[in-house]
Amino acid sequence: MNRPERRSAAKTTVLVVDDEADIRELLDLTLLRMGLGVAGASSVAEAIALLKTQTFDLCLTDMRLPDGEGLDVVRHVTANCADLPVAVITAHGSTENAVAALKAGAFDYVSKPLSLEQLRTLVKSALNLPQKAPPKPVAGGAYGLLGESPPIQYVRAMIEKLARSQAPVYITGESGSGKELAARLIHAGGARREGPFVPVNCGAIPENLMESEFFGYRKGAFTGADADRDGFFHAANSGTLFLDEVADLPLPMQVKLLRAIQEKRVRKVGATAEDAVDVRIICATHQNLAMLVESGKFRQDLYYRLAVIELRMPPLRECREDIPLLAGAILARLSEEGGTVPPLARSALDALIAYDFPGNTRELENVLERAIALSGSEEIQPDDLQLAPPKLADEPGVPNAKWPLQEYLDRIEREAILEALDKTRFNRTAAAKLLGITFRALRYRMERLGIH
Repeated sequence: MNRPERRSAAKTTVLVVDDEADIRELLDLTLLRMGLGVAGASSVAEAIALLKTQTFDLCLTDMRLPDGEGLDVVRHVTANCADLPVAVITAHGSTENAVAALKAGAFDYVSKPLSLEQLRTLVKSALNLPQKAPPKPVAGGAYGLLGESPPIQYVRAMIEKLARSQAPVYITGESGSGKELAARLIHAGGARREGPFVPVNCGAIPENLMESEFFGYRKGAFTGADADRDGFFHAANSGTLFLDEVADLPLPMQVKLLRAIQEKRVRKVGATAEDAVDVRIICATHQNLAMLVESGKFRQDLYYRLAVIELRMPPLRECREDIPLLAGAILARLSEEGGTVPPLARSALDALIAYDFPGNTRELENVLERAIALSGSEEIQPDDLQLAPPKLADEPGVPNAKWPLQEYLDRIEREAILEALDKTRFNRTAAAKLLGITFRALRYRMERLGIH
Protein backbone atom coordinates (compact mmCIF):
# COMPACT_ATOMS: atom_id res chain seq x y z
CA MET A 1 0.00 0.00 0.00
CA ASN A 2 1.06 3.60 -0.53
CA ARG A 3 1.72 5.67 2.56
CA PRO A 4 -0.29 8.89 2.90
CA GLU A 5 1.65 11.93 1.77
CA ARG A 6 2.95 14.07 4.62
CA ARG A 7 2.99 17.83 4.32
CA SER A 8 6.51 19.27 4.39
CA ALA A 9 5.57 21.53 7.26
CA ALA A 10 4.30 18.62 9.40
CA LYS A 11 6.13 17.92 12.62
CA THR A 12 8.46 14.93 12.71
CA THR A 13 6.47 12.22 14.48
CA VAL A 14 7.43 8.92 16.12
CA LEU A 15 5.05 6.01 16.68
CA VAL A 16 5.77 4.29 20.02
CA VAL A 17 4.34 0.77 20.42
CA ASP A 18 4.50 -0.61 23.97
CA ASP A 19 1.87 -2.01 26.36
CA GLU A 20 3.70 -0.77 29.48
CA ALA A 21 2.45 2.71 30.37
CA ASP A 22 5.61 3.69 32.26
CA ILE A 23 7.85 2.78 29.32
CA ARG A 24 5.63 4.72 26.92
CA GLU A 25 5.74 7.71 29.23
CA LEU A 26 9.55 7.57 29.43
CA LEU A 27 9.82 7.37 25.64
CA ASP A 28 7.27 10.16 25.18
CA LEU A 29 9.18 12.53 27.46
CA THR A 30 12.51 11.74 25.84
CA LEU A 31 11.17 12.24 22.31
CA LEU A 32 9.25 15.40 23.19
CA ARG A 33 12.43 16.92 24.64
CA MET A 34 14.07 16.20 21.29
CA GLY A 35 11.38 18.32 19.64
CA LEU A 36 9.52 15.38 18.12
CA GLY A 37 5.84 14.57 17.97
CA VAL A 38 4.73 11.27 19.51
CA ALA A 39 1.82 8.90 18.92
CA GLY A 40 1.27 5.80 21.06
CA ALA A 41 -0.09 2.29 20.56
CA SER A 42 -0.34 -0.56 23.06
CA SER A 43 -0.80 -3.52 20.70
CA VAL A 44 0.08 -4.85 17.24
CA ALA A 45 -3.44 -4.26 15.97
CA GLU A 46 -3.53 -0.66 17.21
CA ALA A 47 -0.09 0.04 15.71
CA ILE A 48 -1.04 -1.35 12.29
CA ALA A 49 -4.28 0.63 12.33
CA LEU A 50 -2.34 3.86 12.96
CA LEU A 51 0.22 2.99 10.28
CA LYS A 52 -2.58 2.58 7.75
CA THR A 53 -4.12 5.98 8.44
CA GLN A 54 -1.22 8.22 9.51
CA THR A 55 2.29 8.98 8.37
CA PHE A 56 5.25 8.63 10.74
CA ASP A 57 8.98 9.29 10.48
CA LEU A 58 10.06 6.55 12.88
CA CYS A 59 8.46 3.59 14.66
CA LEU A 60 9.70 2.25 18.01
CA THR A 61 8.14 -1.04 19.09
CA ASP A 62 8.57 -3.37 22.04
CA MET A 63 9.13 -7.04 21.21
CA ARG A 64 6.47 -8.40 23.58
CA LEU A 65 2.94 -7.15 22.96
CA PRO A 66 -0.44 -8.47 24.19
CA ASP A 67 -1.64 -9.66 20.76
CA GLY A 68 1.64 -10.63 19.13
CA GLU A 69 5.27 -9.59 18.75
CA GLY A 70 7.11 -6.50 17.69
CA LEU A 71 8.27 -8.57 14.72
CA ASP A 72 4.69 -8.40 13.40
CA VAL A 73 4.97 -4.62 13.36
CA VAL A 74 8.41 -4.81 11.70
CA ARG A 75 7.10 -7.11 8.97
CA HIS A 76 4.10 -4.86 8.31
CA VAL A 77 6.33 -1.81 7.99
CA THR A 78 8.79 -3.65 5.74
CA ALA A 79 5.99 -4.80 3.45
CA ASN A 80 3.91 -1.60 3.35
CA CYS A 81 6.02 1.36 4.49
CA ALA A 82 9.45 0.66 3.03
CA ASP A 83 10.75 4.18 3.69
CA LEU A 84 9.80 4.13 7.38
CA PRO A 85 12.63 3.11 9.74
CA VAL A 86 11.44 0.84 12.55
CA ALA A 87 13.47 -0.04 15.66
CA VAL A 88 12.70 -2.62 18.34
CA ILE A 89 13.07 -2.61 22.11
CA THR A 90 14.35 -5.99 23.30
CA ALA A 91 14.87 -7.59 26.68
CA HIS A 92 18.41 -7.32 28.05
CA GLY A 93 20.64 -10.04 26.65
CA SER A 94 18.02 -11.23 24.15
CA THR A 95 20.42 -11.74 21.25
CA GLU A 96 18.02 -13.96 19.33
CA ASN A 97 15.25 -11.35 19.32
CA ALA A 98 17.61 -8.57 18.25
CA VAL A 99 19.02 -10.64 15.37
CA ALA A 100 15.53 -11.76 14.30
CA ALA A 101 14.33 -8.15 14.24
CA LEU A 102 17.29 -6.99 12.15
CA LYS A 103 16.80 -9.84 9.69
CA ALA A 104 13.12 -8.95 9.41
CA GLY A 105 14.05 -5.43 8.33
CA ALA A 106 14.40 -3.44 11.55
CA PHE A 107 16.64 -0.38 11.35
CA ASP A 108 18.21 -1.03 14.75
CA TYR A 109 17.40 -2.13 18.30
CA VAL A 110 17.83 -0.91 21.87
CA SER A 111 17.86 -3.13 24.96
CA LYS A 112 16.06 -2.83 28.29
CA PRO A 113 16.73 -1.31 30.73
CA LEU A 114 16.60 1.61 28.34
CA SER A 115 19.69 3.75 27.97
CA LEU A 116 18.40 7.20 27.05
CA GLU A 117 21.78 8.07 25.53
CA GLN A 118 21.59 5.07 23.18
CA LEU A 119 17.93 5.79 22.44
CA ARG A 120 18.64 9.40 21.44
CA THR A 121 21.52 8.25 19.23
CA LEU A 122 19.29 5.67 17.54
CA VAL A 123 16.53 8.22 16.92
CA LYS A 124 18.94 10.78 15.45
CA SER A 125 20.45 8.16 13.14
CA ALA A 126 17.04 6.92 11.96
CA LEU A 127 15.80 10.42 11.21
CA ASN A 128 19.03 11.16 9.34
CA LEU A 129 18.41 8.50 6.70
CA PRO A 130 18.88 9.99 3.23
CA GLN A 131 16.06 10.22 0.73
CA LYS A 132 16.57 9.12 -2.85
CA ALA A 133 19.45 11.23 -4.10
CA PRO A 134 22.40 11.05 -6.50
CA PRO A 135 25.11 8.72 -5.22
CA LYS A 136 27.88 10.20 -3.16
CA PRO A 137 31.52 9.51 -4.13
CA VAL A 138 33.40 6.99 -2.04
CA ALA A 139 37.13 6.65 -1.50
CA GLY A 140 39.07 6.25 -4.70
CA GLY A 141 36.66 8.33 -6.77
CA ALA A 142 34.22 5.45 -7.41
CA TYR A 143 30.52 6.27 -7.49
CA GLY A 144 29.38 2.67 -7.39
CA LEU A 145 29.77 -0.79 -8.72
CA LEU A 146 30.19 -0.66 -12.48
CA GLY A 147 28.36 -3.18 -14.60
CA GLU A 148 24.91 -4.17 -15.80
CA SER A 149 25.10 -7.95 -15.40
CA PRO A 150 22.32 -9.51 -13.28
CA PRO A 151 24.68 -10.34 -10.34
CA ILE A 152 25.90 -6.72 -10.14
CA GLN A 153 22.38 -5.32 -10.43
CA TYR A 154 21.33 -7.55 -7.52
CA VAL A 155 24.30 -6.41 -5.42
CA ARG A 156 23.46 -2.75 -6.07
CA ALA A 157 19.85 -3.31 -4.99
CA MET A 158 21.02 -5.07 -1.81
CA ILE A 159 23.46 -2.26 -0.99
CA GLU A 160 20.64 0.28 -1.28
CA LYS A 161 18.51 -1.73 1.17
CA LEU A 162 21.37 -2.35 3.60
CA ALA A 163 22.27 1.35 3.65
CA ARG A 164 18.88 2.07 5.23
CA SER A 165 19.56 -0.25 8.17
CA GLN A 166 21.96 -0.49 11.06
CA ALA A 167 22.10 -4.29 10.90
CA PRO A 168 25.55 -5.88 10.89
CA VAL A 169 26.48 -7.02 7.37
CA TYR A 170 28.70 -9.97 6.46
CA ILE A 171 30.22 -9.55 2.99
CA THR A 172 31.56 -12.68 1.35
CA GLY A 173 33.50 -13.08 -1.85
CA GLU A 174 36.84 -13.95 -3.35
CA SER A 175 39.88 -11.71 -3.00
CA GLY A 176 39.63 -8.71 -5.29
CA SER A 177 35.86 -8.97 -5.80
CA GLY A 178 35.09 -5.54 -4.27
CA LYS A 179 34.12 -6.31 -0.67
CA GLU A 180 35.53 -3.07 0.74
CA LEU A 181 33.94 -1.03 -2.04
CA ALA A 182 30.56 -2.56 -1.15
CA ALA A 183 31.10 -1.69 2.53
CA ARG A 184 31.99 1.91 1.65
CA LEU A 185 28.87 2.22 -0.52
CA ILE A 186 26.66 0.91 2.30
CA HIS A 187 28.21 3.49 4.61
CA ALA A 188 27.96 6.33 2.08
CA GLY A 189 24.28 5.65 1.41
CA GLY A 190 23.11 5.47 5.02
CA ALA A 191 22.48 7.56 8.09
CA ARG A 192 26.16 7.37 9.11
CA ARG A 193 27.43 8.84 5.84
CA GLU A 194 28.78 11.95 7.60
CA GLY A 195 30.60 9.82 10.16
CA PRO A 196 33.95 8.06 9.75
CA PHE A 197 34.48 4.85 7.79
CA VAL A 198 37.30 2.92 9.47
CA PRO A 199 38.66 -0.13 7.57
CA VAL A 200 40.66 -2.66 9.57
CA ASN A 201 42.57 -5.63 8.17
CA CYS A 202 42.22 -8.13 11.01
CA GLY A 203 44.91 -10.38 9.59
CA ALA A 204 47.55 -7.64 9.67
CA ILE A 205 47.46 -6.94 13.43
CA PRO A 206 49.78 -8.91 15.75
CA GLU A 207 47.76 -10.87 18.30
CA ASN A 208 49.44 -9.22 21.30
CA LEU A 209 48.41 -5.75 20.03
CA MET A 210 44.82 -6.51 19.09
CA GLU A 211 43.09 -5.40 22.27
CA SER A 212 44.92 -2.07 22.43
CA GLU A 213 44.38 -1.47 18.70
CA PHE A 214 40.65 -2.17 18.85
CA PHE A 215 39.83 -0.59 22.21
CA GLY A 216 42.68 1.86 22.82
CA TYR A 217 44.74 2.28 25.99
CA ARG A 218 45.45 4.65 28.85
CA LYS A 219 48.80 6.25 29.50
CA GLY A 220 51.03 3.91 31.50
CA ALA A 221 48.92 0.81 30.77
CA PHE A 222 52.04 -0.97 29.51
CA THR A 223 55.61 -0.23 28.54
CA GLY A 224 55.60 2.29 25.70
CA ALA A 225 52.13 3.67 26.46
CA ASP A 226 53.31 7.27 26.80
CA ALA A 227 49.88 8.85 26.23
CA ASP A 228 46.21 7.95 26.02
CA ARG A 229 45.22 6.52 22.67
CA ASP A 230 41.85 5.75 21.11
CA GLY A 231 41.20 2.43 19.41
CA PHE A 232 39.33 1.51 16.23
CA PHE A 233 35.96 1.60 18.01
CA HIS A 234 36.55 5.16 19.21
CA ALA A 235 37.79 6.22 15.77
CA ALA A 236 34.64 4.80 14.14
CA ASN A 237 32.24 6.33 16.69
CA SER A 238 29.05 7.53 14.93
CA GLY A 239 30.29 5.81 11.79
CA THR A 240 31.14 2.37 10.41
CA LEU A 241 33.86 -0.09 11.44
CA PHE A 242 34.78 -2.39 8.55
CA LEU A 243 36.49 -5.58 9.71
CA ASP A 244 38.18 -7.12 6.68
CA GLU A 245 39.32 -10.75 6.92
CA VAL A 246 37.47 -11.10 10.22
CA ALA A 247 38.10 -14.86 10.11
CA ASP A 248 41.71 -14.15 11.08
CA LEU A 249 40.74 -12.92 14.57
CA PRO A 250 42.07 -15.24 17.30
CA LEU A 251 39.49 -16.78 19.65
CA PRO A 252 40.38 -14.61 22.71
CA MET A 253 39.81 -11.45 20.64
CA GLN A 254 36.55 -12.84 19.30
CA VAL A 255 35.19 -12.98 22.88
CA LYS A 256 36.09 -9.33 23.52
CA LEU A 257 34.69 -8.22 20.16
CA LEU A 258 31.38 -9.99 20.87
CA ARG A 259 31.00 -8.19 24.19
CA ALA A 260 31.76 -4.81 22.63
CA ILE A 261 29.10 -5.39 19.96
CA GLN A 262 26.49 -6.57 22.45
CA GLU A 263 27.06 -3.89 25.09
CA LYS A 264 27.95 -1.07 22.68
CA ARG A 265 30.66 -0.13 25.16
CA VAL A 266 34.43 -0.66 25.23
CA ARG A 267 37.11 -0.36 27.90
CA LYS A 268 40.56 0.92 27.08
CA VAL A 269 43.50 -1.16 28.25
CA GLY A 270 44.42 0.16 31.69
CA ALA A 271 41.10 2.00 32.20
CA THR A 272 38.60 1.36 34.98
CA ALA A 273 35.52 2.73 33.21
CA GLU A 274 33.90 1.85 29.91
CA ASP A 275 33.15 4.23 27.04
CA ALA A 276 29.89 4.14 25.11
CA VAL A 277 30.44 3.72 21.36
CA ASP A 278 27.97 4.03 18.51
CA VAL A 279 29.42 1.92 15.71
CA ARG A 280 27.94 -0.08 12.86
CA ILE A 281 29.88 -3.27 12.13
CA ILE A 282 30.44 -4.52 8.59
CA CYS A 283 32.76 -7.48 8.21
CA ALA A 284 34.17 -9.39 5.27
CA THR A 285 36.25 -12.46 4.52
CA HIS A 286 37.08 -14.71 1.60
CA GLN A 287 36.89 -17.71 3.93
CA ASN A 288 33.77 -19.69 4.83
CA LEU A 289 32.84 -18.54 8.35
CA ALA A 290 30.16 -21.21 8.76
CA MET A 291 32.74 -23.95 8.16
CA LEU A 292 35.13 -22.26 10.58
CA VAL A 293 32.34 -22.30 13.20
CA GLU A 294 31.84 -26.04 12.65
CA SER A 295 35.58 -26.66 13.05
CA GLY A 296 35.71 -24.60 16.27
CA LYS A 297 37.95 -21.86 14.83
CA PHE A 298 35.28 -19.15 15.00
CA ARG A 299 32.77 -18.55 17.78
CA GLN A 300 29.20 -19.39 16.87
CA ASP A 301 27.71 -16.57 18.98
CA LEU A 302 29.94 -13.99 17.29
CA TYR A 303 29.10 -15.44 13.89
CA TYR A 304 25.37 -14.94 14.50
CA ARG A 305 25.95 -11.34 15.59
CA LEU A 306 28.12 -10.50 12.59
CA ALA A 307 26.30 -12.46 9.88
CA VAL A 308 22.85 -10.95 10.43
CA ILE A 309 22.61 -10.16 6.71
CA GLU A 310 24.96 -11.69 4.15
CA LEU A 311 25.99 -9.94 0.96
CA ARG A 312 27.83 -12.06 -1.61
CA MET A 313 30.12 -10.27 -4.04
CA PRO A 314 30.18 -12.22 -7.32
CA PRO A 315 33.52 -13.15 -8.90
CA LEU A 316 34.36 -11.42 -12.16
CA ARG A 317 33.95 -14.64 -14.16
CA GLU A 318 30.21 -14.52 -13.32
CA CYS A 319 30.00 -11.00 -14.78
CA ARG A 320 31.95 -11.40 -18.03
CA GLU A 321 29.64 -9.03 -19.91
CA ASP A 322 30.83 -6.24 -17.58
CA ILE A 323 34.52 -6.68 -18.43
CA PRO A 324 34.50 -4.23 -21.40
CA LEU A 325 32.94 -1.52 -19.21
CA LEU A 326 35.34 -2.20 -16.32
CA ALA A 327 38.37 -2.31 -18.60
CA GLY A 328 37.34 0.97 -20.23
CA ALA A 329 36.91 2.65 -16.84
CA ILE A 330 40.30 1.41 -15.62
CA LEU A 331 42.06 2.60 -18.79
CA ALA A 332 40.32 5.99 -18.52
CA ARG A 333 41.50 6.35 -14.91
CA LEU A 334 45.07 5.40 -15.85
CA SER A 335 44.95 7.94 -18.68
CA GLU A 336 43.85 10.68 -16.26
CA GLU A 337 46.77 9.81 -13.99
CA GLY A 338 49.18 10.66 -16.81
CA GLY A 339 50.95 8.97 -19.65
CA THR A 340 49.83 7.47 -22.93
CA VAL A 341 47.26 4.71 -22.66
CA PRO A 342 46.65 2.76 -25.88
CA PRO A 343 43.20 1.27 -26.47
CA LEU A 344 42.47 -2.44 -26.33
CA ALA A 345 42.53 -4.36 -29.58
CA ARG A 346 39.34 -6.36 -30.12
CA SER A 347 41.29 -9.61 -29.83
CA ALA A 348 42.73 -8.46 -26.48
CA LEU A 349 39.27 -7.58 -25.19
CA ASP A 350 38.01 -11.01 -26.29
CA ALA A 351 40.89 -12.60 -24.39
CA LEU A 352 39.97 -10.65 -21.25
CA ILE A 353 36.33 -11.71 -21.53
CA ALA A 354 37.33 -15.37 -21.84
CA TYR A 355 39.81 -15.30 -18.94
CA ASP A 356 38.64 -16.52 -15.53
CA PHE A 357 40.39 -13.84 -13.40
CA PRO A 358 41.07 -15.72 -10.16
CA GLY A 359 42.10 -12.34 -8.69
CA ASN A 360 38.90 -10.68 -9.96
CA THR A 361 38.74 -6.91 -10.55
CA ARG A 362 42.01 -6.29 -8.73
CA GLU A 363 43.74 -8.68 -11.12
CA LEU A 364 42.09 -6.96 -14.11
CA GLU A 365 43.61 -3.67 -12.97
CA ASN A 366 47.06 -5.24 -12.61
CA VAL A 367 46.80 -6.94 -16.02
CA LEU A 368 45.92 -3.67 -17.75
CA GLU A 369 48.64 -1.68 -15.99
CA ARG A 370 51.20 -4.29 -17.05
CA ALA A 371 49.83 -4.40 -20.60
CA ILE A 372 50.24 -0.63 -20.98
CA ALA A 373 53.89 -0.94 -19.99
CA LEU A 374 54.49 -3.84 -22.39
CA SER A 375 52.49 -2.58 -25.36
CA GLY A 376 54.69 -1.68 -28.30
CA SER A 377 51.94 -0.83 -30.77
CA GLU A 378 49.04 1.54 -31.13
CA GLU A 379 46.74 -0.99 -29.48
CA ILE A 380 47.07 -3.40 -26.57
CA GLN A 381 47.41 -6.89 -28.06
CA PRO A 382 46.61 -10.27 -26.42
CA ASP A 383 50.32 -10.99 -25.88
CA ASP A 384 50.66 -7.75 -23.90
CA LEU A 385 48.12 -9.03 -21.36
CA GLN A 386 50.27 -12.04 -20.39
CA LEU A 387 47.23 -13.97 -19.20
CA ALA A 388 47.90 -17.37 -17.66
CA PRO A 389 47.09 -20.07 -20.25
CA PRO A 390 44.37 -22.57 -19.34
CA LYS A 391 45.54 -25.89 -17.95
CA LEU A 392 45.47 -28.73 -20.46
CA ALA A 393 44.56 -32.36 -19.87
CA ASP A 394 48.08 -33.63 -20.56
CA GLU A 395 49.68 -31.32 -17.99
CA PRO A 396 50.96 -33.02 -14.83
CA GLY A 397 48.56 -32.98 -11.93
CA VAL A 398 45.45 -32.16 -13.97
CA PRO A 399 42.99 -35.06 -13.70
CA ASN A 400 40.73 -35.94 -16.65
CA ALA A 401 37.59 -35.09 -14.67
CA LYS A 402 34.48 -33.01 -15.29
CA TRP A 403 35.44 -30.39 -12.74
CA PRO A 404 36.48 -27.67 -12.40
CA LEU A 405 33.90 -27.02 -15.11
CA GLN A 406 35.90 -24.41 -17.05
CA GLU A 407 38.95 -26.67 -17.30
CA TYR A 408 36.77 -29.56 -18.49
CA LEU A 409 35.07 -27.38 -21.13
CA ASP A 410 38.45 -26.06 -22.29
CA ARG A 411 39.71 -29.62 -22.78
CA ILE A 412 36.62 -30.61 -24.80
CA GLU A 413 36.86 -27.46 -26.92
CA ARG A 414 40.57 -27.99 -27.56
CA GLU A 415 40.03 -31.59 -28.64
CA ALA A 416 37.24 -30.58 -31.03
CA ILE A 417 39.35 -27.82 -32.61
CA LEU A 418 42.39 -30.09 -33.01
CA GLU A 419 40.23 -32.79 -34.58
CA ALA A 420 38.71 -30.29 -37.05
CA LEU A 421 42.16 -28.92 -37.92
CA ASP A 422 43.47 -32.43 -38.46
CA LYS A 423 40.59 -33.32 -40.80
CA THR A 424 41.12 -30.13 -42.83
CA ARG A 425 44.93 -30.45 -42.84
CA PHE A 426 45.14 -27.31 -40.68
CA ASN A 427 43.11 -25.18 -43.07
CA ARG A 428 41.64 -22.83 -40.51
CA THR A 429 38.93 -21.49 -42.81
CA ALA A 430 37.69 -24.99 -43.56
CA ALA A 431 38.03 -26.01 -39.89
CA ALA A 432 35.90 -23.06 -38.81
CA LYS A 433 33.22 -24.05 -41.33
CA LEU A 434 33.32 -27.64 -40.07
CA LEU A 435 32.93 -26.45 -36.46
CA GLY A 436 30.09 -24.10 -37.39
CA ILE A 437 31.83 -20.94 -36.19
CA THR A 438 33.40 -17.93 -37.88
CA PHE A 439 37.06 -17.81 -38.81
CA ARG A 440 37.54 -14.96 -36.32
CA ALA A 441 35.95 -17.00 -33.53
CA LEU A 442 38.21 -19.95 -34.32
CA ARG A 443 41.30 -17.76 -34.31
CA TYR A 444 40.31 -16.27 -30.93
CA ARG A 445 39.66 -19.74 -29.44
CA MET A 446 42.99 -21.04 -30.72
CA GLU A 447 44.80 -18.11 -29.10
CA ARG A 448 42.93 -18.61 -25.81
CA LEU A 449 43.65 -22.33 -25.71
CA GLY A 450 47.30 -22.02 -26.80
CA ILE A 451 46.86 -23.87 -30.09
CA HIS A 452 49.54 -22.82 -32.60
